[in-house]
Amino acid sequence: MATESPVKSLQTEVTCPICLEYFTAPVTLECGHSFCQACISRHWEDPDTATSCPQCRKTVQQRCLWPNRQLANIVEIAKRLSLQAVQGAEGDGACGEHQEALKLFCEEDQTPICVVCNKSQVHHANTVVLIQEWCPAAQEYKEKFEAHLKTLREEREKLLGWKATGEGRSQEYLKLTQAEWQKVVAEFQQLRHFLEEQQRLLLAELEKLEEDIVKLQADTVRKLSAQISGLSELIGELEGKCQQPACEFLQDARSTLSRCETGQFQQPVEIPPDLDERVSGFSHKITALLESLREFKG
Repeated sequence: MATESPVKSLQTEVTCPICLEYFTAPVTLECGHSFCQACISRHWEDPDTATSCPQCRKTVQQRCLWPNRQLANIVEIAKRLSLQAVQGAEGDGACGEHQEALKLFCEEDQTPICVVCNKSQVHHANTVVLIQEWCPAAQEYKEKFEAHLKTLREEREKLLGWKATGEGRSQEYLKLTQAEWQKVVAEFQQLRHFLEEQQRLLLAELEKLEEDIVKLQADTVRKLSAQISGLSELIGELEGKCQQPACEFLQDARSTLSRCETGQFQQPVEIPPDLDERVSGFSHKITALLESLREFKG
């Protein structure tokens, strides 16, 4: 007869004799037997039950419950070993709680369970069938899955189509925005060059106007200064003659009076018409340019 595997033997040793599941918070009695703390406490709650070991029937003190931490650690090791054994034999179809193969199906809860789950208080009164490829529950769920699978695939195709359409439109919009961006940059670059050239021309014209105005002012001041100097000399001469005796200033009185006649001194020349037109024309240019800039700014 084939011997039991070490994993099965270990599972038996770490199973509570009351709930038949892995120990949870195991405690050890005076007799040496271990149980889940909750299981032994519930067992002793019955007034008709003596405070004795459920396994060997030896009377024990109810308060003498020693937590068995080493046994709790062994339980965790057994769970991991059992899970590895089941996954190696049957893939991922293992019970998350007991690490046993999910070979049964609970019709009330509509979920696969293991043989340990079947013995537990949760499922022991339910209808449980063996999971096979041809079982009605598996066939029913398979048909439902296939129906949902078809619908989900259709929905995925729709979403993929919408995604492709959206990406295509986004690319078109991006191309348009890039073209407009380049257009704006080029137009403003041309506008900047135009304004810089206009600035250069206007400043050069202003500089020439300033030079002409300064030159005209210098000529006018020079001419007026010469006439003022001549007048000052003549005035001094007349003042001196008025102080002379009559016999002296009468000697050249006629020539002196001829030099005093009006018309010998010229009126200063006003701004030439061409210069006035240039200044006025420049002012009109500046006004028109400022109006255009204001319209552009909005």
